[in-house]
Amino acid sequence: MASDGDTRTVGKAATAEQVVTAEPPRPAEQAETGEVAGAAEQAGAAEQAAPADPAVTAAHLREALDGPWRDVRDQARPHLADERLAGDSYLDYRAARARVLDQMRLVSTFGLAERGFQREHGGTADPGGAVTGLEMLAYADLSLWVKCGVQWGLFGGAVENLGTERHAEVVRQLISLDLLGCFAMTESGHGSDVANLETTATYDPATREFVVHSPTESSRKDYIGGAAQHARMAAVFAQLITGGEGKGVHCFLVPIRDADGGDLPGVTTGDCGLKGGLPGVDNGRILFDHVRIPRENLLNRYADVDPDGTYSSEIDNPSRRFFTTLGTLVRGRISVGGAAAAGARVALSIALRYADQRRQFDDPDTGEEVLLLDYRSHQRRLLPHVARAFALSFAQNDLVRRMHLIQTGQDLAQGAQRALEKRAAGLKVAQTRHATRAIQECREACGGAGYLTENRLVTLKADTDVFTTFEGDNVVLTQLVAKDLLTSYSDEVRDLDALGWVRFAATMARDVVRESSGVRQLIQRLRDRTGDSLDEGDLSRRAVQLQLFADREDYLVRTAAHRLRARAKETNPFEAFNNAQDHILLAGEAHIERLTLEAFIEGIADIQDEEARTLAETVCDLYVYSTLEQNQAWFIMHRFMSVDRAKQVRRGVNELVDRLRPHSRILVEAMGVPEESLRSAMLNDASVHQGQ
Repeated sequence: MASDGDTRTVGKAATAEQVVTAEPPRPAEQAETGEVAGAAEQAGAAEQAAPADPAVTAAHLREALDGPWRDVRDQARPHLADERLAGDSYLDYRAARARVLDQMRLVSTFGLAERGFQREHGGTADPGGAVTGLEMLAYADLSLWVKCGVQWGLFGGAVENLGTERHAEVVRQLISLDLLGCFAMTESGHGSDVANLETTATYDPATREFVVHSPTESSRKDYIGGAAQHARMAAVFAQLITGGEGKGVHCFLVPIRDADGGDLPGVTTGDCGLKGGLPGVDNGRILFDHVRIPRENLLNRYADVDPDGTYSSEIDNPSRRFFTTLGTLVRGRISVGGAAAAGARVALSIALRYADQRRQFDDPDTGEEVLLLDYRSHQRRLLPHVARAFALSFAQNDLVRRMHLIQTGQDLAQGAQRALEKRAAGLKVAQTRHATRAIQECREACGGAGYLTENRLVTLKADTDVFTTFEGDNVVLTQLVAKDLLTSYSDEVRDLDALGWVRFAATMARDVVRESSGVRQLIQRLRDRTGDSLDEGDLSRRAVQLQLFADREDYLVRTAAHRLRARAKETNPFEAFNNAQDHILLAGEAHIERLTLEAFIEGIADIQDEEARTLAETVCDLYVYSTLEQNQAWFIMHRFMSVDRAKQVRRGVNELVDRLRPHSRILVEAMGVPEESLRSAMLNDASVHQGQ
């Protein structure tokens, strides 16, 4: 299998006269090249066909959005109807923590947690199923999802992926919840900068023990889920020191509490107290005062220390060893993005259902009050977020599939792991930002009712807020993605002299470079077979949409690199990078948007039912048009789009939301949130239905 889905097309920057023909979606003939057409090209035929059963169409769409592990989702849905899994906003944080712990014990009987571990450790070796199954818990209560994610994803993932057979019994105990643990990486002074964590683990050959110590106030482990109350053991990331030499950050198993919940000698735990959300998660702090642990408590998959203190590792390069260690934990980042997107789907499902019930203001022609969702402004507020939810669902399915193939040894291609990490970082950013924006819009769209806790939207907003910095700050992750793009780009120009750089910069006006490695055949065929220049292109065609998204990314990457190189001649590398940071972040965001569009198109291609596929095409068009509208200032400023064409994009969004409005209930059903999981009082309020 290919190691990455990235492709870079160096496209031309269109002038004001040479622009994308961004006409509103309209019926058009199917292109002879065989590319997947936009929904507008199929609308005429669909209108002449017999009316489809909405339930059948919704079922086909839900099947597509459920992805490769749809059977796991179907297995989880009946469990979510259990009232014991519902959150209770009236509980104080102490009672909420106790409730979530009880809920987690109930979840442990569902057979979901075992999927993430090897068979010899009591699991079923299905990492894709594990991420998917636990993601479903986000529909019930995000505190429960985080608690389970810390136990089986972060703590369990660290032991499983960084440990060896000598840690197998720990894995068995944590699966069954006989051992509750936490993941102690972040420190007060260092969150994103993991390489410079201050906690130390110094080897003492006389006793064959590591001495774990917090040497400074800023080395305190902070915000650690489970550390405040329930965890008895921590997977602690610390600087390994042996023979007087530092060997970099490694992970150690450190007991922190006894069976009665008391701190062990040398360990001091604290409670982070009330947070902005997630009341059922016991986030806490840990300080170590020369705590001794056996040598065997080093998780030694990639490095070990012999009894005499000799350090050994199959990975000689310290930097590569560090990133290999962190790379094995990518499942946590993938899970955070998936759970954030799930929370957004809950909010959108509630807000759309409410808008299709709630009436406000009379229609002067009929005298009847108008449904909220019949207002264009309301359609524009919600439906573009639904389109993005669809896009990100397909992108998440593809990401989980890639992760599964790598972690089960089916994809051993060089660079596959690094590509996975970059993609996971990018999608985590996209999904968590989407959740923050979509849930807020849903809250506002439901007015005063949306502000009541009983209707869940404010709880979803509070609980997902931290996801933008949880498992990686979004700005830092976007920068990480862009840095990788620039590294790949630099390989193309590394040996160019000054004249070569000038000539290369001149290619910004011509399409002369295309890297196609890792792109699925469908996407590459779409992009290769469009012979249209940008001014000839019809934006309702997928090939043109892909070209426009890719050209923006390519333009930003190349100009960022050029800006870095020019600045580097005048100042030091840090100043050069810092000066171009805004530009670099834009390049990362454009890359994420392009990957998401590609995943959407690939997902649509797998839908067999014609009605469902046609509706999905329309949703995809809305994703494209609304994304272009959000970035229209950039497209106009860089002469990829004229002002007139930008206005046509806006009109296109209007036409698309109008076309999707009659199918709003199908879109809700397709997102797959179980009816029982909505638990929003206003959806059952008689006054809503009566417009009172």
